[in-house]
Amino acid sequence: MRQLADQIAEIDEVEVYGRVVGVRGLMVEVAGPLHAMSVGARVGVETAGRAIPCEVVGFSGDHALLMPFAALEGVRRGCRALVMSSHATVRPSVGWLGRVVNALGEPVDGLGPLPPGPTPCRFRNSPPSAHARQRVGGPIDLGVRALNTFITCCRGQRMGIFAGSGVGKSVLLSMLARNVDADVSVIGLVGERGREVQEFLQDDLGPEGLARSVVVVATSDEPALMRRQAAYLTLAIAEYFRDEGKSVLVLMDSVTRFAMAQREIGLSAGEPPTSKGYTPTVFTELPRLLERAGPGAGAGAITGIFTVLVDGDDHNEPVADAVRGILDGHIVMERAIAERGRYPAINVLKSVSRTMPRSCDPEYLPVVMRARRVMATYADMEELIRLGAYRPGSSAEVDEAIRLNDPLQAFLSQAKTDATSLAEGYRRLEQILSDTETEN
Repeated sequence: MRQLADQIAEIDEVEVYGRVVGVRGLMVEVAGPLHAMSVGARVGVETAGRAIPCEVVGFSGDHALLMPFAALEGVRRGCRALVMSSHATVRPSVGWLGRVVNALGEPVDGLGPLPPGPTPCRFRNSPPSAHARQRVGGPIDLGVRALNTFITCCRGQRMGIFAGSGVGKSVLLSMLARNVDADVSVIGLVGERGREVQEFLQDDLGPEGLARSVVVVATSDEPALMRRQAAYLTLAIAEYFRDEGKSVLVLMDSVTRFAMAQREIGLSAGEPPTSKGYTPTVFTELPRLLERAGPGAGAGAITGIFTVLVDGDDHNEPVADAVRGILDGHIVMERAIAERGRYPAINVLKSVSRTMPRSCDPEYLPVVMRARRVMATYADMEELIRLGAYRPGSSAEVDEAIRLNDPLQAFLSQAKTDATSLAEGYRRLEQILSDTETEN
């Protein structure tokens, strides 16, 4: 009854509406009561047979500028534009686990309606206050050897996966979703290819992974507002479970497509393009989105893994550079490693977790540091070794790096159906190094 009373209270007593006076590209101009149309407000443009949901993104003179959540077919001059709410909200609940929803929180998996939760959550919530937040927790088991041992992540930490297209980001995300030691996974597929959604759900995520996950999908053919909204909804659902005291894993693929959607919206609203055509609001919205992940004020925490699609394999392009400065570490995936057939194609030496070495088991920290030094030595001499220019016996360190290279590469390689715990990963790495010492 309380939930029903809250929903009734949200219904407006009076209908407030304007009229469509123009359409320019994806932008709808509405004349009417501007006092009732704040930026971010929801407006429904009524056409024959349907109402197109829109959002107020700006103002020009006496007109409100709207962006649609759907195609604008059927919109004509004079259509009613009904103001629906000043703040868009969603009501997630535990019953959403195992379901697939669109960017508006509507089910798209054909399994019936979603049970609404007791309290509304705003799509565009503010990050928790820095002084009210808890510190990041202990190490979280991600199930991936390369990450657990060399780039150990803590509960409530935010990490970025930086990679070009086709290097294996989606497969790595599926491994994390299936194997991570968390209560709930919230997966946001922002601007994903339509044909890959079912493959990800059925082959990569699987029934077990889906059972404890909520998947938000906005494919690449949907309007920019839907793609941006999918990112907001992903964090809103995660915040609900975090406030319930759960350990939540957020997987978002990808932040770059969120930035591209914001760029489209900004350019349509008349913002000036800056670096690589990105508008100033892109770099304003990125921290507002990413800062929502992390520890909460209570026992719950959101561990965030965000993929960044680097343009032309340039890891210094504007979005990658901005995201790297906001997050608590970065995981670099390289095409050259993937081309050699080693998956996941993580370059351990270029990847950083900002909670290291505190997050690493103190007993095994010397083992991890020694393995890093060995890999760095091999990387420095790799060209000479492959050309045959290095003479064995010239350096004991290089000789050791050559002996350990194949076992370490095998250790970093992992099938997507395989899972390795934190403790097991440390033990296996120690065994590789100790076996080589015994041979010597």
